[in-house]
Amino acid sequence: MDYGMIGKIEKAKRYAEQRDRIHVEQLQVRFDGDHGPHTVSFNAGAWTCDCNFFLSRGVCSHTMALERILEGMLPAPAELAPH
Repeated sequence: MDYGMIGKIEKAKRYAEQRDRIHVEQLQVRFDGDHGPHTVSFNAGAWTCDCNFFLSRGVCSHTMALERILEGMLPAPAELAPH
């Protein structure tokens, strides 16, 4: 392995430990749930999931799990403006 690659591997390790450098703006994953696979997306600060629970509630175990995994890398939710 050459010195250039060694340097890049070390830099990648450092970046992986500094999660505040990473900002997820858009993401799509297949989530293998207990009742089959689901497509979960994050775009423009909003989650979507094709599971029935999400369709009725706007949140589900799949989106909540990904929020935990990506903690600190997602944009902060928009605050509601006072009336």
